[in-house]
Amino acid sequence: MSRLIQIDSDLQNSKACGITMSVHGQAKKVTTHTLQEMKRAGEKITMLTAYDYSLAKLVDNGGVDVILVGDSASNVMAGQVTTVPMTLDHMIYHAQCVKRAVDRALIVVDMPFGTYQGNSAIALESAIRIMKEAEGHAVKLEGGAEIVESIKRILTAGIPVMGHLGLTPQSIYKFGTYTVRAKEDDEAAKLIEDAKILEEAGCFAIVLEKIPRELAKKVSEAITIPTIGIGAGPDCDGQVLVLHDLLGITMDFSPRFLRRYLNLANSIDGAIKQYCQDVRTGDFPNDSEGYTS
Repeated sequence: MSRLIQIDSDLQNSKACGITMSVHGQAKKVTTHTLQEMKRAGEKITMLTAYDYSLAKLVDNGGVDVILVGDSASNVMAGQVTTVPMTLDHMIYHAQCVKRAVDRALIVVDMPFGTYQGNSAIALESAIRIMKEAEGHAVKLEGGAEIVESIKRILTAGIPVMGHLGLTPQSIYKFGTYTVRAKEDDEAAKLIEDAKILEEAGCFAIVLEKIPRELAKKVSEAITIPTIGIGAGPDCDGQVLVLHDLLGITMDFSPRFLRRYLNLANSIDGAIKQYCQDVRTGDFPNDSEGYTS
């Protein structure tokens, strides 16, 4: 009996017995196959970004299914306006930090701008570097039919690929704005076709960014691989957010789709001000916060 059939049988038996079992709960190590099983079982997939060891460890311990080492590090870690300046060496460094922290989550690494567009040989070489030097589990590429040759070539090396459609930040200078994509019929039709092309090429999942929720629902129903939404509504098979936005560390970015679960910016600001005051008044360190001979 295949693993997929066995899981279906287990789920059916558990429902009959009144026991709730989940693919997510059973997965000691999340793989691309786990995500496929989660979609088939109707379970939502969780994905968050991480770029360093300390936060990646907290994200993994929190039970997130997928950690994206995103080129959004360009914005939240390096202070750049766009993701375009990120290099392959930058991405490998961040992925190495994350990999050391993670025990359970699937680690997906963004391939940065210029490492896969227009030349499938360079794409394969870049993906191999990510897998060998950073020990990532998969790579993510932005685009549809125009990059399918690079996707296919990467897959020949056995490297899993996640797609990314809709608003593709590496193409921001082409779009000229971060507005919602695929609102017009022609662009929406192309996005659906691109999703099918990516699935046929062998992608294991697709990120859908900032598109109308109705379109995201159509795409999610039209393909068998999971869709991960960001600003694409609730009908995707999973959701992703930038960790620093979710935690309220970066406060200058407030799109409609963002839900802040904490306001760490205020908490950190207060803690640092209190520390400065305590040092300047002589309150820190006190007698118990030191050593004696």
